[in-house]
Amino acid sequence: MSLRVLLMLLVAANVLSAIAVVFARHEHRQSFIALTRLERARDELNIEFGRLQLEQATWAESNRIDQVARTKLGMKFPESSDIVVVQP
Repeated sequence: MSLRVLLMLLVAANVLSAIAVVFARHEHRQSFIALTRLERARDELNIEFGRLQLEQATWAESNRIDQVARTKLGMKFPESSDIVVVQP
């Protein structure tokens, strides 16, 4: 009788172990899928960040700023007669 109980316990432990392995593999696959999604999102954000840096560099170019200051704001370099030097 004790041999039969021991055998049943070993079978139950084996089944529980197999279920735990299946569950662990499933969790691993789900985690890997999430990791892949996050890596893809990271790569897309890095690409977007590079585009934004390029756009910022283009908009901040001194020639562009000078052009906008002259055309839209009507700014110009002062004439030498308009420059006043303040002595300390």
